Amino acid sequence: MNTSYIKVIAGIALATSLTSCGDKFLETDMFGKIDSEIALDNVSTVGYALNGAYYNLGYYEFAGTESTVFGDLASDISYWNQETGHFNDIYSFTPSETSVILLDVWEYGYKVIDNATRVIEGAEKLYAEASEDDKALLDRYMAEAYALRAYASLNLVNIFAHQVKVEGQDFSSMPGIVIVKSAVGQDQKVSRSTIGETYAYIESDLNSSLQHFAAAEFAPEEDVYFTPKAVKGLQARVYLYQEKWQDACDAAKDALELGNISSLVSTPSAYKALYNGGASNTESFFYLAINSTDNWSANSMGTLWSSYGYSPSPWLQSIMADDDCRRAVWGWTSDNPQIPKFNGGKFTGLSGNPAFGTCYLINAPEMYLIQAEAKAKLGDAAGAATALYEVAKRNPAIASVSDLPADAAGVLAFIKDERARELFQEGLRLYDLRRWGGNVNVNADQAPNISWLIKDYNISDAVYPIPDSEINTGMGVTQNEGWLSTFPSI
Repeated sequence: MNTSYIKVIAGIALATSLTSCGDKFLETDMFGKIDSEIALDNVSTVGYALNGAYYNLGYYEFAGTESTVFGDLASDISYWNQETGHFNDIYSFTPSETSVILLDVWEYGYKVIDNATRVIEGAEKLYAEASEDDKALLDRYMAEAYALRAYASLNLVNIFAHQVKVEGQDFSSMPGIVIVKSAVGQDQKVSRSTIGETYAYIESDLNSSLQHFAAAEFAPEEDVYFTPKAVKGLQARVYLYQEKWQDACDAAKDALELGNISSLVSTPSAYKALYNGGASNTESFFYLAINSTDNWSANSMGTLWSSYGYSPSPWLQSIMADDDCRRAVWGWTSDNPQIPKFNGGKFTGLSGNPAFGTCYLINAPEMYLIQAEAKAKLGDAAGAATALYEVAKRNPAIASVSDLPADAAGVLAFIKDERARELFQEGLRLYDLRRWGGNVNVNADQAPNISWLIKDYNISDAVYPIPDSEINTGMGVTQNEGWLSTFPSI
């Protein structure tokens, strides 16, 4: 490809539906399209462009599958039965500069960022002359666009840069991603900012999102769109990664309050009911508009976690009690434990077709776990245990707070396993392992035994390569120097 993926590739796509299989992003029979050189000169076109940004976010080459599943497959909580070759380079920690998955994530992450930036710029130009009603709508559109840009940027910096903090050690001066504050022209040179600058940019976008929601005085009613509770939830995650413990705790608390969440379900039937698709998950603050008619079919998350051979690792299964309510969505479609075939887990839903299941991206249980970790780090072991209990009670053996460790170190150790149990299939495990530091075991093999091909790996150093298709454009993006040495030799 002869142009940078950070540049505008084909204008702003205005999504009208999802394709059932394959990449038809540029086909005009699927989309109305506004060329990138045409101004967004009315409120309606700004809204259409925002829909395009959501489409790109939810596309299977980004949060709809690839950027979301990435953090689970490159970790200790997944197992590959080797019957297909999907994602095997990510699972086996053998990435390359020509990895299709890395290229997809890079390209579509910047499509989201570019689309969101153009929405913000278009709305700002219209704002002064707009009616009061239109100003409220433009504020809402900008609020959502800032949040979309922050979400995509966090995904990109997580994958293509070092973790910002690792058990107190600061890596914020290392190369991050290209920050896009205004639309990038075709011939404009770009450069990577530091990780610290990238996080400051993400924080600024989230603050701007909340400010515009406040100015609009209304938000979308459906959680397939960003709302203040989802923004607060994402903000809590961003603070957690930076070890801003009090800020993380406060943002998580705000998210739960805005979401009217005071407790989580803890019975198998209630838990299973969360994963019937769409708005069934009353513990979710933000999910993708994927269902039985609009889905990615063979390219979906559910397909990956079923017919494409991925399942919970034997280690994860070993730390999940048999009567833990989270097992209510687990099932197996094969009787051969040596070649496990999973039913799709959180993606199975009422239909029984895993391809129809959606990705729940920002959820209440994570907020309790963020509060628990932050409080433990701040020395409040009792407060940490109280927050942790809301999630841990999914295991009936945890009948009260007194069943949890009483000291901060014990609580933190419990939280690490609890995040594995609770956040399985939500794509956060790799970043947890990296930020906690220490050596880990990954690349599970020989099911049903707990066995690893990669042992005692310092995963905190793992930094994935920028796609060579981007580097070779000569537009200014530099490679992660020495990235190959951060991965093990098997």
